[in-house]
Amino acid sequence: MNNIETKALFIAIVGEPNVGKSSILNMLLNQKISIVSPKPQTTRNKITGILTRENTQIVFTDTPGIHIPRTHLGNYMVDEINDSVSGVDACMHVVEAGKEITKLDKKLIDNFIKLKVPVLLVINKIDLISDKSLIMDQIKLFNDIFKYNATIPISARNQDGKDGLLNEMEKLAVPSVHFFPEDLVTDQPERTMVAEIVREKTLRLLDKEIPHGIAVFTEKMKSRNDSITDIECIIYCEKDSHKGIIIGKNGQMLKRIGSYARQNIEEMLDKKVNLQLWVKVKEDWRNRDNILKSLGYTR
Repeated sequence: MNNIETKALFIAIVGEPNVGKSSILNMLLNQKISIVSPKPQTTRNKITGILTRENTQIVFTDTPGIHIPRTHLGNYMVDEINDSVSGVDACMHVVEAGKEITKLDKKLIDNFIKLKVPVLLVINKIDLISDKSLIMDQIKLFNDIFKYNATIPISARNQDGKDGLLNEMEKLAVPSVHFFPEDLVTDQPERTMVAEIVREKTLRLLDKEIPHGIAVFTEKMKSRNDSITDIECIIYCEKDSHKGIIIGKNGQMLKRIGSYARQNIEEMLDKKVNLQLWVKVKEDWRNRDNILKSLGYTR
């Protein structure tokens, strides 16, 4: 490796909520490091993913969906987007197939112009569009208002277009040392990833019943021996009624959340896990700076 010129690329994945940014990152890494749910703003922090292919290392930043903030948590998420985009080598602008250009898309394009970095337009969810002429019209519409370096239609769910997207990113890589070990796929702490897995299962299992106002904190994570890790997580919600829904009748919903989360956590840690979940009410926590700070949502 020392005799081969190495290259690197830092690229931010940006776009509106629910266009599939986290799914694209997981697809590219062949590993789940960013949680996914049908709810907008599922991603709250910037998530770093790392892919090393031969002499090229690509460092991805998955960002929260760009939106108009309505809470202190929302302000933090917008700051995360701005911080992620500044200082990168390139951006990946993700949009949903068949959709018109939105005000938020135009706001992103204005930022691209200011940044003066290469931008790839990635049109996701092409598997949901039967009339492919709609995608061609969409490509023309976006490229008429901004000069993208390349446009790549993909389906993250079916992994269609993956190789083409990787090839376009490798073209943008510049001569550089590699900043991370070749076998590393994320810089996220294990405690954070555990909490995010629990939050994902809660969002998915209670998609229709619970609003977005939940947070998860890993309070304890300790290896009992080489094969078992004891973990305790607290699920915070904003109302007593939400607490009852999360726990469920006779605790059945909380058991389901724990069972699904434990499976993913054991796959991630490659060891058995004893997972204990607790539910606590913190009213209006998304606007309380002291709670946001304790949950890692402040700078």
